[in-house]
Parts: sequence; C-alpha cells; structure tokens
Amino acid sequence: MGSPGKNPDVEEQLRATLAERILVLDGAMGTMIQAHELTEEDFRAERFRDHPRELKGNNDLLSLSRPELIGDIHRAFLEAGADIIETNTFSSTSISQADYGLGGLAGELNITAAALARETVDDFMRANPGRSCFVAGALGPTNRTASLSPDVDDPAYRAVTFDQLAEAYREQAEGLIEGGVDLLLAETTFDTLNLKAAIFAFEEIFRERGSRLPVMLSITITDASGRTLSGQTPEACWHSIRHARPLSVGINCALGAGAMRPYIRELSRIADCYLSCYPNAGLPNPLSETGYDETPDDTSDALGDLAGEGLLNIVGGCCGTTPEHIRAIAGRVSGYAPRDLPELTEATRLSGLEPFRIEGEKAPLVMVGERTNVTGSPRFRRLILEEDFEEALSIARQQVENGANVIDINFDAALLDSEGSMTRFLNLIASEPDLARVPIMIDSSRWSVIEAGLKCAQGKCIVNSISLKEGEESFLLQARLARQYGAAVVVMAFDESGQATGLEDRVNICERAYRLLTEEVGMEAGDIIFDPNILTVATGISAHNGYAVNFIEAVRQLKKRCPGARTSGGVSNISFSFRGNNVVREAMHSAFLFHAIEAGLDMAIVNAGMLEVYEEIDAKLLELVEDVLLNRREDSTERLVEYAAALEDTGRKKESGGDRLAWRDQDVAGRLSHSLVNGIADFIEDDTEEARRLFEKPLEVIEGPLMDGMRIVGDLFGEGKMFLPQVVKSARVMKKSVAWLEPFMEKEKSGGARSDGRIVMATVRGDVHDIGKNIVGVVLGCNNWEVIDLGVMTPCEKILETARELDADLIGLSGLITPSLDEMMAVASELEKAGFSAPLLIGGATTSKAHTAIKIAPRYSHPVVHVLDASRAVGVCSTLRGGGKNLETFLAENSKAQDRAREQYEASRSKPAAMLSIADARRHGFRDDWKEAELSQPSSRGIEVLENFPLAELVPYIDWSPFFAAWEITGQYPKVLENPIVGEQAGKLHEDALELLETIVGGGLLEARAVTGFFPASSHGDDVELYDTTEGGKALATLHFLRQQHRRDRKKPQYCLADFVAPATSGKVDHIGAFALSTGFGLDELCAGFEAENDDYNSIMATALADRLAEAFAELLHLRARENFGYGAAEELSCEDLIAERYRGIRPAPGYPACPDHSEKPTIWELLKVEERTSIELTESCAMHPAAAVCGFYFAHPQARYFAIGRIDRDQVEDYARRKDLAPVVVEKWLAQNLAYDPD
Repeated sequence: MGSPGKNPDVEEQLRATLAERILVLDGAMGTMIQAHELTEEDFRAERFRDHPRELKGNNDLLSLSRPELIGDIHRAFLEAGADIIETNTFSSTSISQADYGLGGLAGELNITAAALARETVDDFMRANPGRSCFVAGALGPTNRTASLSPDVDDPAYRAVTFDQLAEAYREQAEGLIEGGVDLLLAETTFDTLNLKAAIFAFEEIFRERGSRLPVMLSITITDASGRTLSGQTPEACWHSIRHARPLSVGINCALGAGAMRPYIRELSRIADCYLSCYPNAGLPNPLSETGYDETPDDTSDALGDLAGEGLLNIVGGCCGTTPEHIRAIAGRVSGYAPRDLPELTEATRLSGLEPFRIEGEKAPLVMVGERTNVTGSPRFRRLILEEDFEEALSIARQQVENGANVIDINFDAALLDSEGSMTRFLNLIASEPDLARVPIMIDSSRWSVIEAGLKCAQGKCIVNSISLKEGEESFLLQARLARQYGAAVVVMAFDESGQATGLEDRVNICERAYRLLTEEVGMEAGDIIFDPNILTVATGISAHNGYAVNFIEAVRQLKKRCPGARTSGGVSNISFSFRGNNVVREAMHSAFLFHAIEAGLDMAIVNAGMLEVYEEIDAKLLELVEDVLLNRREDSTERLVEYAAALEDTGRKKESGGDRLAWRDQDVAGRLSHSLVNGIADFIEDDTEEARRLFEKPLEVIEGPLMDGMRIVGDLFGEGKMFLPQVVKSARVMKKSVAWLEPFMEKEKSGGARSDGRIVMATVRGDVHDIGKNIVGVVLGCNNWEVIDLGVMTPCEKILETARELDADLIGLSGLITPSLDEMMAVASELEKAGFSAPLLIGGATTSKAHTAIKIAPRYSHPVVHVLDASRAVGVCSTLRGGGKNLETFLAENSKAQDRAREQYEASRSKPAAMLSIADARRHGFRDDWKEAELSQPSSRGIEVLENFPLAELVPYIDWSPFFAAWEITGQYPKVLENPIVGEQAGKLHEDALELLETIVGGGLLEARAVTGFFPASSHGDDVELYDTTEGGKALATLHFLRQQHRRDRKKPQYCLADFVAPATSGKVDHIGAFALSTGFGLDELCAGFEAENDDYNSIMATALADRLAEAFAELLHLRARENFGYGAAEELSCEDLIAERYRGIRPAPGYPACPDHSEKPTIWELLKVEERTSIELTESCAMHPAAAVCGFYFAHPQARYFAIGRIDRDQVEDYARRKDLAPVVVEKWLAQNLAYDPD
C-alpha cells in the first residue's frame, strides 16, 4: 500500500475493508525460520563474520544476512491469504539486541526489515491486482519488564525504566516508518507498562510528524488465571491502553484459540475498536514438525468458532502457525461477518490490576483513601522520612481493606526526594497484588513528581492535579502529557488570578478547562474530574462562610454544564477549623458529603474512619453543622464553636448508659420515628398507645407519625443510607405498631390507611422458593404499598382471580427453578386473554432481563418489567403507579431495551452456531483408560436414612457469603464484616443470625433429614445404569445425562456426567451415590410464629438460615461419602476448604449446569424412596418441599469435575427424548434455557 507519506488513506482503506470482512494476519516468522535449520554462518554472513558473540537465534538479523529467506516467508504467507504482513522486527529494539552486542544496529534493522516487507507486498499486489495487502511494523515486548522486579529480595528494583523503553520503542518505530510500514503493531504484551511506553513513543512521533499511523495493540494472557504476566485482567489492561485510540486490540501468543475464548469474549464486549486474535497452534509439542500440537484444521476450526460467535475482526497465527495454517484460517472465517463494534455507555474507566468504572449520573460515591499522603498523615510522613516503606505499605493496605476504591499517594514534603519516593513506593505497590488491584491517584503540586509516578503505574491512574494557574500553555502541556500517559485528571478551580472561592468563578474556570480539554486535547469527558475547591469554613472570617455551599452548588452546575465530567474534593479540608475535635469534624464531613452527593459529587478524598452516619448525628449538632455548611445564619460559626467547646471529644463518641436512651426525651412522634428508623421494638406498643390517645382516630396514627417514619425509612433505603436488614427490622416495628391499633380500628370500623398502590405477588405454580419475593414485599410495605402475597405454588387461576377481585395496580411473579420460567410465560398469556392491563413484574434467581424481553413480554400487551432486586422494586413500582412524564419515559426506555434484547437474540440466532452433532460430541467426550483405572469402591453400599440429624454438627459447614447475598449485602465472608460501607450492618445481621441460629439449634426448632445410597453402576453411552447390591444385581434405575454440544477447543472434551462412570464394556464394576436432604422441617411453623408476631425480619432470617443449613448438610454428607469411597479418609481440609470444594469428587444436582434437567429428580425419589423415608416431596415442577432441600449424585472418579452443558441442539433433544421415552416437546419444556434453537 506504500508508506504513510505516500498513502495517507491507509487507515480509511483498512476501516472500509474491516467493515466488510474479517482480515487475515500472517503466521509465525520464527516457526518458518526454524524449519530451515539455519547455522551460525547463516546468521553471520560476511558482514558479521567476526562479531564476538554468538548470533544464532537472532532471527531479526536475517533481514540483513538472509533477506531472500525473509522475503520468501513473507510471500508464502501472502499467497496463503494473509492481508497483513508483519515485519521481521519482533526483537529489533536496542534493549533486546543488546544481548547480542548489536544494540546500535536497531535503527538499521527496522528500516531494512520494513523495506523488505514493503517491497514483497508491493510486488505481490502488482502480480495480484485484486488483492489489497498491508505491512505492519512489529514491535515485541522486549526482554525486560517495567512492572516487575527480577530480584526477589528487592521488589522495588526494575531492570528497565519507562524512559528507556520509550526511547527504544521510539527508535524502532521511526525506523519502521522510514522503511515504509502502513501501520504499527505492538504485540505479545505481557506487561502493560511496557505497552504504555510504546504508546507514549508512538504519540511523540505522530505529534512531530503531524500525522498518525494506524496502531494495532495485542496483549498476551499467560495462563488460565486470565491475566497478563504483570497481573492485569483483560478489561483492566484495556482501560490502561484505550487512550491510544487503536485501530484494533487483541490477544496473541501463549495460548491456543480455544483457551483464548473467554478473554476474547471479554474484550469483544468492552473494546470500542476492532478485535484481533492470533493464537499459537495449541500447546508446545517438541515431537511436532512445527513444535506445536495443532494442525491447520484444528486452529482454523477454533478460530472459526470465535468468528461464528461474531467476536472477531482480524485473525492470524502466532507460534507454530505456518502458511498452511493461515490458508485454513482464511478459508474458515471467510463465510462469517466481522464483529460489530459495541456502543459503550459513557463512563470513567480506571484500573489497577482490576478494572474500575464510574458509570451514570447517580453512580455510588467513589471513596479515595487519603492516608498515604505525607501532608495529611503524620504517621505516613514519619515512616517515609525513616525510609520504612514496608510499614508504609500497611497504611495503603488498610485503606484498601477499609473500602477505598482508589488510593491517593502524595510525597510533597520538604527534605524529601519526592520523585524518588513516589517511584519506590509505586514499585513496591506493584509487587503487592492486594494493593495493586485498585487504581492510583498520583497527587502532587509538582509535575515532575506526577510524571515520576505515571512512569511506574501500568494501570490507568488519576493525576491530582492540573489547573490553569500558570496559564493555558502550561495547562495544555500537562493535560496532553497526562493523556499520553493514559491518565485521567483532576482539574482544580484555579486560573491565572488564583484560587476560585466564589460560585461563579469556580464554575467558569472549570467550564473553560472542560472546553480546552475536550476540544483541544481530545480528552474524553469521563477522564475529567473537577475539584471546585473544598475550602475551610467556620474560620471566623465572614468571606469564608459561603465556601461549602458554593462548592455544593458548583458541583450541581458543573454536572449540567460539563456533561460526562466527574467531580471530586478533599473532604477533610472543610473542617480544619475544628482540628482536635473529631466529633464535630466527623459530623461536618458526613453532613457535607450528604449535601454534596445529593448535588452530584462523584468522588471524595476522605478517611472512611472519620465519617459519622448522617442519620446518627446528634440532632442539635447536625443543625449547628448544617447552619455553618449551608450558611443559614450570620452567627452560625459562633454557635458551633460554643457547642464544640462543651463537647468532650473521645475520638469517636459512643452512646452509652443513659445517653443511649436520650431519644426517649423526644415527643411521641419523634420517638415513633426513631423506633422505626432504628428498628427498635422495645417501646413501640407504649408509644403507639400514647399516640392513639393524642389523635381522634387510630387510623390517624398510621397515616400520621407512623407513615412519616416509614417514609424516612423508604427514602434512606432508596438513597443507599440504609441496608436491607435494617429495612426489614423497620417493617417489623411498623407491623407491631399497626397490630396494636387494629383492635381499636375494628371497633370504630374506620377502615385501613390509604396506600400508594396495591400489588398481588406470588411464587408461581410448581415452585416453593419465596425468600426474594418476601423481601420485596417487606420493602414495598415499608413504602406504603398494600402487598397481597399469595405465597408459593400459586396456580395461575388464583393469581388472576385475586388480581381481578382486588383490582390490583401491579402483579408480581417470582420463581427460582427453570420450569418456573415457562409458568410465568403461561401466566402472561392468561393475563392477556383475560383482558388485564396492570403492569406485570418479573423477578427471581433464574429470571433475567433478556428472558423477560424475549419470552414473557411478547405474550402480554401491557408493561412487563424485570426487577433485579429489592433495592429497585420501590422505584419501579412507584414509577408505574405514578403516571405522567416519568412513567412515559420509563415505559419508553423499558420497551426500547426489550426491543434491543429481542433484536440481539434474533441476530445471534441468525449467525451459524458452533455446534457439533451429538454423534461428533460423543466422539470427543472424556476418555479414560478403564483397563488401568483403579475404581473407588464404597465400604458401605445400599441405603442409609438419617432422621433428626444433629443441627449443631452442621453449623461449622455453613457458607455465610450466600446468606449475606440473600439480604442484598454483597461481599465474601468474613471480609464483608470489615467493609466500611456495609460492614457495620453486616456485623449486626450476622449477630442476629447467630442468635437465632443458637435458638433454632438449641431448641430443635428445625429438623434435618436425609437419605443416601451407594450403588454399583455402569455407563451406557450418555446414560448410567444403577444395580442392586447383590451378586449380578438387577437394574434398579437409569440416569439420563446430557453432553456438551457447543464446539469446544478440540483438546478439551465435550463432557457428559456419564463419562465419569466405567462403561459396561470395560468389565469393571463402578459405583455412584445419590442423596436427598432437607433442613426445612419445622420451618413453616417457625415462620408462621414470627409472622403472627408481625416479625418479618426473623421470618426471613429463619428461611435464610434453613437454606444455609441445607447446603451445610450437603457438604457434610459429601465429606462422609468421600470417606465411604475411601479416598476422603486422608483429607486434611478445613471447613473453608470444603466450602471452596478443594477435594476429589463432585456432587452435581439436577437443575444445575452439569445436569440441567429437573425431571431427573423423580428417578432419585424412586431409587431412594425419598418421600417415604424422609417426607421430602416433589412438586409437579420438581421443586422440593420443604424448600430448604438439596438432592444430587456422588461421582468418585478422580477427574470428575463440574461443568456447564450450555446450549444443546435439536438432534440431542430428540435423542434424549427417546432415551427417556418422552415426547421431544416435553423435553424442550424442561430444557428451554439450554436450547440452541427456537422450538416454536
């Protein structure tokens, strides 16, 4: 195509071609060179005959010593169908060539290699006028890493610096451009910081040339961890390099195409540029001709699968791939359309080792840890001055553990080598994965210190800060450099006149900076973070009184006038006037944040340990603080100073003794509100009675102080200031109060309170799971909704009848098991036939927005809305009930989203699916050498029944993380208890759970029952036959399993559970086990007792605990099963190890990914006589009752593993139906979520 100077339209031509088809890269230059078995003399030729070092293996040198060989390899790849040829320059940097003593030859190597590729491509296109081909200048990663130390004893040491890398890449890129390449390709990146240095060098060259070349970037995922060698995930890496605005990003080397699939999928979703994939030819194999184990067909099939999924724009080959591989790849992908570029939502994208996004106008507040700052933390400053960097790291670690999303790092102190300290500290952080996972805010008033930090961070950082203080020229220079390093920037509200203090100045300066950054620098709005100056109030100087309110209003205006930009500030500045008085400072920080967040503040540099809960601030102190912050009184400073002087500061003041009951001095309305907000039931009946005597009618108590209190609860929950367990406790208090009033209302026949709306909710027919529905009901009840809960196993007719009779405003359906999805579809159809118009809400673990849009919404011509969790329920219900513009907008957006989901579904169905026939899938199933296999024999066979199993033995096996998830508190136990945002509530919830658990266990309030059985077994294809335990036992049952049918990497089996059982033809006797258990006996009675006391909190708590005990029972029984098989006797595993499944053997369950068919449960019930022996029942949809139940199988094979069946095709469905003696349409109903085709 000619050099960029000769053909400025290269990028335009590339983009036009990429829009039409998938482009093909060449294959492995090194593999082709190795095939010629060159000698030392070949590498030296005449020119390097006397060079003092060995040169064999320096493949890049062959562009000088054997140019005809390199040209022939280029030509062979072109003839095989390659559209893009890479130059033979993978190691042609001065850094890499220094190992051969040829560092000074880098420039010539790149010019010569580029010219050679250019000439070969031009000759080929003249001979093939129908072909358009391109030359990519290849830049490898070098043999040094900027993010990792090669010295284990000195983690801060680096063998290469950012500046050295950038200079080497600059020299290489300049040589490639001079030689005539069309584009630059930085590839095989194992360290993102190296790649950022290359991008930095490219940008320098482009700026000086006044024109750009297309840039391709390709990273290397080193192993199954899914990370680069330097530890980043693909998304984190993309955030780090997106500023390069590349033509493409992709993955090459280290893995075969099959192993790359999940990472290619991840990049495809998030990268708004073209996507490349050029894998190795599988794994290294020294016995293979190419050194790798995949044939051309293997590699092309795997890449064809990815292309068939619509994931690729550019394909090729890396190590082990030959022209034959490229020819096969080009042919395989030619029939597939290229990947469509995704439209990304506007966001601030940051990264450490892991990605971090701030999305939407109402994103949760980002907490920036401030303690790693020598100007703000005396302890950190002392440690740095003493050069105790290891201990200083512990402060950073504490910030991350306390929930900081970003760490602010500052070394601005006299007598301190700030640049050196920044470099050393960031290098040390890079060696600590638990710290390096979060983004860094590099904080300094000196640009040289900021730049030193940017040269050490592979993630996408935040520069704190730049400003217009020294004029536009300096501002633009620093902004361009920040963008060139790939950083977001904090912009302070300073200009040439100094620091802005008034509202108008703050906004005008920031708006001016916004225009400069977006229009002249080309910075994305999401990378701009304004700090409109948080300045100290209550100083005694009247001019300072408006500082806080000016900041808050500036945030509000900037969010409107600078779309997409973020706002931030250092919160502790606001309270400097009260240094030493933590009670006042904490109250000021919390109140200030409350109002600033309401105005749109996105980010706060704050010590989470100095934040009081806004609602817990003493009312008098809050009034005084807000008078100061909002500048409501002329004497506000004096009043707060006077109040503060009377306080005895104890660090963090804790109410104790009589203080704890100070709220009892309020009037009755205040006491009722306090009880509701804090979930205190101790005084509610006395206070309710007192209120009843004050009002004419008992209904007025409900509509007055009680609803006022519950509105506060609803508002706090909606604003994220209360968490679900607190809301449920508030509901318990409300119910107790209403229950006290009900007899009086009945006597007066005054009717009930007016509600905001009426919703009929039900768990659909065949399903017994209701904890999520119950929580939604409680939350809606707290927000003045009348909730009619029809319970579980609700027939469609009952739902319609109740909704019609009560004239329901909304109808809500819930379900957990897969068959419930079909039942929801049926209910939607019946609602349509019956002429209903009430909006339909869909929720439950197996439901999704996509399924709701594709399968349910088309059956009902009125609004159908998927509700993800309880936190969203109130907003959705209120909007649907409210009418007006909000409703119109909501319905339009919901309809648009559902249309888009249906279009995406249809588009995915129109693309060829990478499916194997069931016959081919079986040929590629898991194989074992059954003749040599040693099969584990259970010491005890037959059936064992366990009744009233001791609950105390189950408690140590409880996995608490899902318990918190049920209450919509996310986090892994026990770390969730230390989370700065939810930790306090998680701790209280855990304490309540342990208290109730002790009561349940001690009082025997629940009963655990189980039945297990171990049977001789053999596989017959994809079925497993079980026999009785007598000699030559008769067949007892046949288990029917499914097989993975979506084409996987050819080196990976297409799994079926039957593969893990010895086939009948092996002559071996194998065994498997089966089990069913429940810890739910007594649960209905227990919950009914709580509900009779209006105690929803403990009712839901009991249900959640029963579920956890059931899973704990399953874990304990599996341990016993492994011991029975023999191999478990030697295990030395903790309960945590057991929960993490660090053992041999599996216990898959019907309805779960490896065995998705719930209709296999009746076989277990018949085999073990489950209902007769335990009273655990199956519903018509194969849900288990009591709901706290688990069933499944035990597989003992040492290589047995969990997997997901995924999509299956029609041929397997028909085969499976024949094996089960069912009609295909029945099987399609049970397996609807797994079908790769539309049965309709």
